[in-house]
Amino acid sequence: MFSLATIKAFQIYGIAIVISMLVAVLIKLMVVLTSRAKPVAKPVTAVHKTAEPVKAAGVPAEVVAAISAAISVVTGPHHVLRIAESKRSWASEGRIAQHSHQPRH
Repeated sequence: MFSLATIKAFQIYGIAIVISMLVAVLIKLMVVLTSRAKPVAKPVTAVHKTAEPVKAAGVPAEVVAAISAAISVVTGPHHVLRIAESKRSWASEGRIAQHSHQPRH
């Protein structure tokens, strides 16, 4: 009734379904187990350092303070050294890439 190739195709399709279901169950089990695990809380030590005033042209001190506060909340007790524009942008990188294969005289 069915050819050998059709039977083989159904077998491979069935094996793929079983493996996909096993992987899905394993992922669900890992998610459930990791959500039940209690995170180990480390004591937070406050670092009080005085920051130097930022002398950037065009950037208000309030904006720098807000960005610094947001970064310190996300990253923890790290020190932001400088916030400034990069010298190279994606546009200048593109121009360099376009001119890189031209012969030089």
